[in-house]
Amino acid sequence: MEWTSPNFRNGAFHNQEPTAIMTKDTSRWKLLFKFFRKPPLAYPSAAVPSVRTNLKETPAGETAITWFGHSSYLLQDRGLNVLVDPVFSGHASPVPFTVRAFQGSNVYGVKDLPDIDILIITHNHYDHLDARTIRRLRHRVKSVYTALGVGKTLIHYGMPAAIIREMDWGNRQEIAPGISLTSTPARHFSGRGLRRDGSLWSSFVYENNGRKIFIGGDSGYGPHFKQIGEKYGPFDIAILESGQYNPQWPNIHMNPEEAVQASIDLEAKVLMPVHWGKFALAFHAWNEPPVRAMNSAAAKGVRLTLPRIGEQVILDVSYPDAPWWT
Repeated sequence: MEWTSPNFRNGAFHNQEPTAIMTKDTSRWKLLFKFFRKPPLAYPSAAVPSVRTNLKETPAGETAITWFGHSSYLLQDRGLNVLVDPVFSGHASPVPFTVRAFQGSNVYGVKDLPDIDILIITHNHYDHLDARTIRRLRHRVKSVYTALGVGKTLIHYGMPAAIIREMDWGNRQEIAPGISLTSTPARHFSGRGLRRDGSLWSSFVYENNGRKIFIGGDSGYGPHFKQIGEKYGPFDIAILESGQYNPQWPNIHMNPEEAVQASIDLEAKVLMPVHWGKFALAFHAWNEPPVRAMNSAAAKGVRLTLPRIGEQVILDVSYPDAPWWT
């Protein structure tokens, strides 16, 4: 399919700046070989701790964020339920017995959720768009917002086409009175299977009557964070990936120090690191991301919140940061 987007050229979507997915000295086959031989520390030695929260009791008048591990979380904002990149199947791969969730990390499911007003899918990778989860959610979602080209995958998994809104970078949608969602750039790629970049990848700016939340999706570090901060900031909280990084793919995922700097660029009051704690997609120790993020945040004066799975972050009230991963 051809798109009129300025980000679509020569049959594929592109980043704003040149972005090699891998370094020149590596290859898909080298990484695949290494992927199935991860070091033991890539996995926790015991069950990941979690908190049971009744998500169907919306915090009255508050803005709460509940993390489900990796990049899945529920934003409950003064009566509105917004679900981001849910993956509840227990794996992040087209093959169920690979990329399994850590023991104890898959304790929430669709049945635990309230009905969803807004579902946001940042891009079509398996660890962000999960077929089984979408099929179970399809009758419990009022509206879906996603990046250009992702809609066909959602429709294939049963999501009604009439409720899907695809957005290009810079597009703004009024999702309720006083509440808007704007698609903003990310530095990443897309693809399910062998084909890459047939759909767009996105971050989002969520704004509700002056309160602003940055929904980061997946992104390598780049000047776009500063540009987004200058145009849309400051933010009450930035939810940014800081896991599954590696020197062999430095442009498409941030390491924790880069995530801290990105939160500064965005002019965020608080940083919530995600994209860790549930799946081993890289080779670093499973609990390395929060340790490095805490050290960097302390050095740069950035406020950090690192909740357990199911533990609520309540803006201006509660920012959990106890080191539960030790």
